[in-house]
Amino acid sequence: MSSFWSGWIIVLTVGNIIAAVWLLRWTSKIDPDEVASGTTGHVWDGDLEEYNNPLPRWWLWLFYLTVVFAVVYLALYPGLGNFPGLLGWSQTGQYEEERVRIEERQRVFFARFDDLSIPELARDPDAMAAAANIFANRCAQCHGSDGRGAPGFPNLTDDDWLWGGDERSILTSIRDGRAGIMPPMGSVIGGEEGVVRMVEYVRGLAGLDHDPEMAAAAAPFWAICSACHGPDGTGMSAVGAPNLTNEDWLYGSDRPRIEETVSRGRQNQMPAQLPILGEQQTRLMAAYVMRLSGQVTD
Repeated sequence: MSSFWSGWIIVLTVGNIIAAVWLLRWTSKIDPDEVASGTTGHVWDGDLEEYNNPLPRWWLWLFYLTVVFAVVYLALYPGLGNFPGLLGWSQTGQYEEERVRIEERQRVFFARFDDLSIPELARDPDAMAAAANIFANRCAQCHGSDGRGAPGFPNLTDDDWLWGGDERSILTSIRDGRAGIMPPMGSVIGGEEGVVRMVEYVRGLAGLDHDPEMAAAAAPFWAICSACHGPDGTGMSAVGAPNLTNEDWLYGSDRPRIEETVSRGRQNQMPAQLPILGEQQTRLMAAYVMRLSGQVTD
């Protein structure tokens, strides 16, 4: 804040306090003539007179106490422009103190799990109780509260994994994030007609109802797709290419959804969680995901 605006705020604040005190004292004075008559001289309806009685002392002193409180508060805490207050308090400082205190409590709590492997964490009730809270707070927005995902967000409760479901792969996905890219393929497989044919071919791979003749016409172009999805369509975890031969579809298996995927492509981003969660909580989440998928049981 500039010096001008700081000074402006100080003048307004102090001026208002002084003006309030002056107004109270001025209005509490009673004219000597009014004291003698007991009224202000104002009369309505012939006999309705206005009296001028002094303010109750308790109310008057209560008001003065609020003024004293305001002066003490403005001296101790920020409120007068750039003046930081004698105590040096700030909301940023208080936030930092609370953050450090909470992080220390978290460090002590999670330290008990440092020596446990990820499978051991998945079998530890305390660790999984903490992991459930972290999941609800950080992961459920995309993967659902039960981990079953949503269109565009993988189901974590089955055995179908884009990047691999082993301990190391899951930990890497959570720690470093993933970037899944399906490029638009319409122009390289024969345009709109080629896309329609490829949709039938892909549905045939998954055992869904399809047009065999159109699927056969798309077969020569499958060599382009097999670079990621494999010759048999079972996918490739090294590049995050999904398995197209089962019933697990990230964006849906109906024709319009598949056509959109083939023609326009898809882009998915799993953000890296290590900068947010830290190493301890990242390992807990890996254990939690392994438990969700049924790889680890009690």
